[in-house]
Amino acid sequence: MPVQSGNGDHAAPHDRPVPHRGRPPATGERVGVPGVTGGRAVPRAAGHAPVTEHARVADLLAEETRGVPPDELPARLCAVAVDLLPVTGASVSLLYGSGLPVRLGASDPAAARLAELQATLGDGPGPRAGTTGAPVFASDLDGSRWPVLARQAAEAGVRAVYSIPLGPDTACLGSLDLYGDTPGALDAGHMPTALLLAGALTAAVLALARGEYAGGGEGPRQAGTPEEKGAAWLDGLVADHDTVFQAVGMIMVQSGAGPDEALSRLRTHAVDRGSTAFDVAREVLAHRVRFDPPR
Repeated sequence: MPVQSGNGDHAAPHDRPVPHRGRPPATGERVGVPGVTGGRAVPRAAGHAPVTEHARVADLLAEETRGVPPDELPARLCAVAVDLLPVTGASVSLLYGSGLPVRLGASDPAAARLAELQATLGDGPGPRAGTTGAPVFASDLDGSRWPVLARQAAEAGVRAVYSIPLGPDTACLGSLDLYGDTPGALDAGHMPTALLLAGALTAAVLALARGEYAGGGEGPRQAGTPEEKGAAWLDGLVADHDTVFQAVGMIMVQSGAGPDEALSRLRTHAVDRGSTAFDVAREVLAHRVRFDPPR
């Protein structure tokens, strides 16, 4: 996959979605997370990682995810991304209807915060990659594009964001967001590994949602059908979003606004305060913030 380098924060070819064919990025002998996708064989595709490198990454994924509980798997894969790539943080988010993206996991609190900030803004490399199904690289967050994200990212020591969609453009689940502490393009030599990680996360999310992954640990197994296990996993992840939806309902009652306007007001208030929609939602439910009708 060709990747153009440069200042990805400007409205230029390098900050537009990178062409993406939508096929699984894995090559070689195995794809996805062993134990999640079953380690199925795939043919080697031109332009992707050599079999030996793919096998090395696949073996590392297998080792790092062995015995990991389902609710910790996305965060563990984000941590592996930081170990394998020249980035300082990673997060993975799931598209969730027409509302805010769901943060599935992150390598550290700063990465988690940036994922929540992009969800609050409703824009940024991650949301763009998720909605277009193509990689979006902002190789220099200098503030000329996404100024709010750039400002808060700089406070967290982040100067570049590389976002890769989870799944093909026709059925994209969300995005893997990689964060760098210095401006610069993600080296083409690291792209096969980044795509392999995105493919592993896609496989893991699908398996978790279907209740097909139970981890390999010694602890008790979750009871229920695969469908019930998948629903329970997703319910736990969207708890923060339930908080937002409850807050939106309160704002509708307080201000007389419709649901879209109420969510927009909550997001705007969060951005004005340098906060996130999730933080403001909790304050609304605690009656510390109130949204009166517009004058």
